[in-house]
Amino acid sequence: MIETNRPAAAPADDEPDLLRDQFRQLLRYRRLIGAGIGIGLLGGVYLGISTADTYVATADVVLRAPTDDPFNPSLAPDKAINIGSERQVALSSSIANEAAKKLGVTASGFAALRSGLQVTNPPQTMVLRFTYTASSPKEAAKRANAMTEAYLLKRQESLDATRDKMVKGYKDQRDPIAKQLDELSKEIARMPAGAGRDAATSSKTDLQSEVGGYNTKITKLEALDMTPGRVTSAATAPPGADGPGILMSLALGAAVGLALGLLAAWVRLVFDPAPRSEGDVARALRAPVLGYLPRDRTGGGPLLAAGEADPRLAEEYRSVAFRLAYDARFADRRRLLVVAPRGSSETAAAVAVNLAASFAETGKDVLLIEADLRTPVLASQLPTDAGGRPRWSQTPGGQKGGGGRHSDSEWPDGRQLVVDAGESGSFDLIPGERARNVPRALTSPRATRLISEADSPNATVVVLAPPVLSYADALALVDRVDGVLVVCNPRGVHRTDLIRIRELISGAGGTVLGAVLHAPLPGEKRGRGKDKNPAPAPDAGLPAGGPKPPQPIPYEVAEPEQHIPGDGTDTVALRTVRMGRR
Repeated sequence: MIETNRPAAAPADDEPDLLRDQFRQLLRYRRLIGAGIGIGLLGGVYLGISTADTYVATADVVLRAPTDDPFNPSLAPDKAINIGSERQVALSSSIANEAAKKLGVTASGFAALRSGLQVTNPPQTMVLRFTYTASSPKEAAKRANAMTEAYLLKRQESLDATRDKMVKGYKDQRDPIAKQLDELSKEIARMPAGAGRDAATSSKTDLQSEVGGYNTKITKLEALDMTPGRVTSAATAPPGADGPGILMSLALGAAVGLALGLLAAWVRLVFDPAPRSEGDVARALRAPVLGYLPRDRTGGGPLLAAGEADPRLAEEYRSVAFRLAYDARFADRRRLLVVAPRGSSETAAAVAVNLAASFAETGKDVLLIEADLRTPVLASQLPTDAGGRPRWSQTPGGQKGGGGRHSDSEWPDGRQLVVDAGESGSFDLIPGERARNVPRALTSPRATRLISEADSPNATVVVLAPPVLSYADALALVDRVDGVLVVCNPRGVHRTDLIRIRELISGAGGTVLGAVLHAPLPGEKRGRGKDKNPAPAPDAGLPAGGPKPPQPIPYEVAEPEQHIPGDGTDTVALRTVRMGRR
């Protein structure tokens, strides 16, 4: 036989398949992606409107260092000028004040005048680019040129002030020496020839040389070309607005919004506790996904057997049964426990009944046991025909269990019903009964002998238990059934829940054969479902053997002409029976 119950191994890396799978997972969060696109479009509209009346004018200025020989190749302007400092000077308030005087801007408009200016320096150049933004093209050009002229004027004044200060310093040092030279010259004229006059003449020569040096420096400074720079490109009125336009703004906003939406969806996907794919379910349970039930197209909820209404659902059940039949572990034991993680057992009951019908269709003797002793409903949902008592119903003393109201310790009480599965054949049903001590009833010798019916040749036992994380009933049956089938909505259960289910079943000595996934039921909210089947209160107020309270009938029964009570043919075709809420 084919071994299908094996740990889910990671498939070989296939980048295109992985990318497609991740993209499909991201598309589950369409609201986040749509919200990102909406925010981007709003930003694009704001950008388009805010820049619709914005105009930018630009002027370029090349800076020059003071020099006495502009054609000297050994002069490096970048060594004499700190372009970063000059950029800060161009943005200073002193330049803005000078431009404001020229433009006639009042003190109230000074801040706006200064805020519209930007000064940049193209790399590897001695150029300062004055960019001015205004609401009018002419105003932008006018203010850009005013800022440029104010900067050049201030730079010219700064250079002239520096030169004048240096010239004054040289003159202050030269004048005392020149005065001393004049006095010494007068003394030499009055001195007779001799050694004294020769010494005085030598001192005069030194003073003349020192005065000449200061005069040379002063002359060199006064001969410097102090031009601060020149305007290479004057600002002109721009022909159009600086903004990208409303259409381009919308396109950019949509692109940015899509990126933000995908990023938000990816973050949500990373932190989503629910399984992101069938592979996540398989890895959490370490068992394969045997099938994914399609959404019911009739709007009546999951069907026990779809028949002509939705053949896809019936074929999916047959596919799951086929995979189980060729599983080596199930083929050896032929005992299957069907459970849901938590919340509603509606779909788990549908899977258990339809698998029983599918096994019956293959010619097996199928026994369906409703081990849900807290909210048993199958007997009230399916019009059935009473069958003969099975072998396990006999007590050790040789007497059979009596009919009527049975005590809690007598489940199973020997009552066996036959369900007509239509074209699939028929199978036996052991209905559940409300019990005060459920664990004792499930672990009783009668229940053990009942489950051991699968040891007979060509026999199969399917057991339906309450949600495994809501009650411990299923764990009490695991060591007797061995093979467990988990039925869940992947968007309504967490990965940690599936891991816990696998650990509980393995710890109890069982094996998870696989999982059957289904879409959310109508009216079921996304996320961790709440238990809809709370444990019933003990029947403390009911007398022994008293009437049982009426049971709810959440399932739809067959049409009246298909079910005539009391005629001995109380059977129902599965293809016409619908599931309700459990």
